[in-house]
Amino acid sequence: MALRTGIAFMKRRIGTKFSLFAKMNGLIILLFIPIILVFTYSNRTAFDVIGKELQVSNIKQLSFLSSQIDSRINQMTDFVSTFSKDPNVQKFNGLNLWEDRYDRMQTRFVVQEKMVLQSGVMNIWPVKYTVYSQQNKEAISNAIKASEYNEDYLKRNMTGKWTYGDGETLLQGGLKSFYWFYTDSFGQRDTLSGSNLVVEASFGPENIQNMLDTYKSGGQGDPFFYHKGEAPILNRSASLQLSSDLIHYLDGQTLADTMQQVIRLESKNYLVSAVKSPQLDWYLVDIAPLDQILGPISFSRNLFYLAMVLLFVVGISASVLLYRNVQRPIRKLIRGLQSVQRGDFSVRINANVNNEFSFLFYRFNDMSQQIQSLIENVLNEKLRARDATLKQLQAQINPHFLYNCLGYIVNMAQMKNEEAVVSMAFNLSAYYRYTTRMEKQTASLDEEIRLIVNYLDIQKLRNGRIEYHIDIPAEMLNQQVPRLMLQPIVENAIIHGVAKSYSSGEIRISGEMSDGFCRIYIDDDGPGMPDELQEALNRKLREPLQDQMGCGLWNTNQRILHQFGEQSYLSFKKSLLGGFRTEIIWELTTGDEHRHHPFIQGGT
Repeated sequence: MALRTGIAFMKRRIGTKFSLFAKMNGLIILLFIPIILVFTYSNRTAFDVIGKELQVSNIKQLSFLSSQIDSRINQMTDFVSTFSKDPNVQKFNGLNLWEDRYDRMQTRFVVQEKMVLQSGVMNIWPVKYTVYSQQNKEAISNAIKASEYNEDYLKRNMTGKWTYGDGETLLQGGLKSFYWFYTDSFGQRDTLSGSNLVVEASFGPENIQNMLDTYKSGGQGDPFFYHKGEAPILNRSASLQLSSDLIHYLDGQTLADTMQQVIRLESKNYLVSAVKSPQLDWYLVDIAPLDQILGPISFSRNLFYLAMVLLFVVGISASVLLYRNVQRPIRKLIRGLQSVQRGDFSVRINANVNNEFSFLFYRFNDMSQQIQSLIENVLNEKLRARDATLKQLQAQINPHFLYNCLGYIVNMAQMKNEEAVVSMAFNLSAYYRYTTRMEKQTASLDEEIRLIVNYLDIQKLRNGRIEYHIDIPAEMLNQQVPRLMLQPIVENAIIHGVAKSYSSGEIRISGEMSDGFCRIYIDDDGPGMPDELQEALNRKLREPLQDQMGCGLWNTNQRILHQFGEQSYLSFKKSLLGGFRTEIIWELTTGDEHRHHPFIQGGT
């Protein structure tokens, strides 16, 4: 009882719905999932925040650079507007009627010196200034190369706004300068009336490149100056391939005053920012490698995921190790205890582990062996006790049986029936010769059948109504069976079947061999037994011996089980003769030898 309770408790604790191994792995997964989800969310949030800050910072820097360029241009335009009203400049555009050559040279020098000084003030932004006198057809410039007056040149470029190129000058590499022509005529600005003073201001792409180089040195972008249809102005360390791919992309876009997009070039993600310069109508474009900027965060994220994978592998390995060294031995122990609970004490556990469970397995095997030995000894003692009880009962019954037979002989002798006397004496002698030989516990089925023939002949002499038929296959007669296996059953059929009815008297014994089993049927045509009592009698055969059950039948069933195994048994059914049937079934063992020994006998 205690063993059954302990096993049930262990099954509830360990092997309910999920195994310990599945529970541990599920716990590990449940532990990892929220950690990974929280980290992924926080990492994604950090990426978004940094990305937005990067975009805002990039736009601010580009806007600041654009404002610097526009500031330089505004300084130039303010100077040109003021410079055009300078008295010496106005004097340069005068009629020169009363001035001599020295005064004219002096005026030219002063004008030129002012332009040089203005350009020197803006040293980081060199500017070329040229003053054209439409009235005198002359030009003064601060450039090293002297400028000449060209009426068509002025008319072609007099647009009133900054232009890229003057239609003639082209620098090395296909880059041009930015130009602005200014004139302030009475009533009409930026138009030529024949006597205008025109001031030309221009700066080369080097100025833009200097600003781009300064901007690039303070960040990780790759800026350039872009206008659709024109060659871009790149910084001096720009990636030509990357810039070419980006320009090709921008050519297919419609750009607003401010634009910012994330695009993929050369299998990498880039943040592209663009700010329009209102003075020049060009775009300051910057391309920043997001993968490189956000690389440390990505590396930290990947390192965390790698650590999680390693921890998961370590956790699963620990779970497997625990399963192999704890749960599997516990399951072996539980299966062993379940086998012991079912009555199988021959179970042994292989102690293939080198830990604390090896001692438990050893002690379990030792316990099972001791219990098995003890049960076998107890069973043998019980069987010997049942045999002794049977022999005692037979010793008590046999004198009464002998007295009846001797009384029959005396009566037949007085009646001068010598044949009956001889037959009874012969059968009685053969019967007692067999029953008194107790040196062997088994006998052949042929010997048992001959004993039954002697017994039935004795009963037939005493009761003329008795008829018997024996039909046993020849291959069964050599089978070794427990001694006196059939006699208690045949005696039971006569006492409880034939003797209780004046109209019955047939005993039929038949046998067969099939499917690895031997079967013997003992039928009578007596009153039989109700189905309920018959089932109760079958149950009692499988239970310990009770006072209400005959010792002979229970002992016969136990001896059959002990000799032939659990597949063999004794059972009771309704006979085809209308009375009671007893079936003896036992399992054939390998190596049985069968000799053809026909035995078919009947008595009337």
